[in-house]
Amino acid sequence: MNQYRDKLKLLILGGTGFLSGTLAKKAILEGYEVWTLSRGINNVSKDGRKLLIADRHDKDTFKKVILAANTRWDAIIDCIGMVPEDARQDIEVLSGLTKHIIFISSDSVYSPLNRKYPQNEESGHYLTEGYGGNKHLCEIEFLNSHMGQTVWTILRPGHIYGPGSKLGCFPTHVRDIDLITKIREGTTISLVGGGHFLQQPIFAPDLCALMLSFLGNNKTYNQIFCVGGPELIESKKYYELIGDILDTKLVFSELPVATFYAEHPDSASFLCHRIYDLSKLKNSGGVLPSTCMKEGLRLHVESLL
Repeated sequence: MNQYRDKLKLLILGGTGFLSGTLAKKAILEGYEVWTLSRGINNVSKDGRKLLIADRHDKDTFKKVILAANTRWDAIIDCIGMVPEDARQDIEVLSGLTKHIIFISSDSVYSPLNRKYPQNEESGHYLTEGYGGNKHLCEIEFLNSHMGQTVWTILRPGHIYGPGSKLGCFPTHVRDIDLITKIREGTTISLVGGGHFLQQPIFAPDLCALMLSFLGNNKTYNQIFCVGGPELIESKKYYELIGDILDTKLVFSELPVATFYAEHPDSASFLCHRIYDLSKLKNSGGVLPSTCMKEGLRLHVESLL
């Protein structure tokens, strides 16, 4: 770790959730001076972070708490921005208080009917509604922004997994608190389309290492990146690996795509292959995700056991 990095000040919007909590812990271990802003639920300051308490939807309190910190951060990472109002809040309140804002978007921004395989950052077809649509509207706010000397970076990760999260991937059994029990009891695991949709899950600590490696990296400024793990994997294989870790043979059933879609049209962005061209990410100079699924899932399962 170099001397400059030891002194970096980092504000994380979130800090108590899955990704934001993982990021806060990793940044502290790497020597960053870390602030986290959250509503105060489950906040713990034993690891040395500085706690800012505010609900971002209370705009006046959010701004007041941020300004009262009387700090200029080297970077601010927004792990909890969901709607365009959140992105505008970042731009209006935070841009004068940092050099670099990183915003966590999602691979769900792409229209499932018009994807390329693999999909790169450029597309003429984005969702306009729901979770993915709102994330893309957040991106548009940054693309159209004027933030002076402040730069931004947007990341579009797919399925994020690892310790600190419930187990299970989209679209069924996602973040299922009882998944390990169900597998051990021989419960049939229902997979849409037989579990043959491909995805690139990313191990949360890998994503956090990537974000931290982007700080001070001008190749990442005002850029959008697709982000995925090092392996393409079918959803079925994801569950089979969990079964291997638990030394349990899984029983599967197939749920037709059309049937599931008719009942859950808002899940359309998960009913397709989610594989990405990571060449832009590889050329960024960032720390690339490297944890294989078998090892990442082993660590994830063990954390739940």
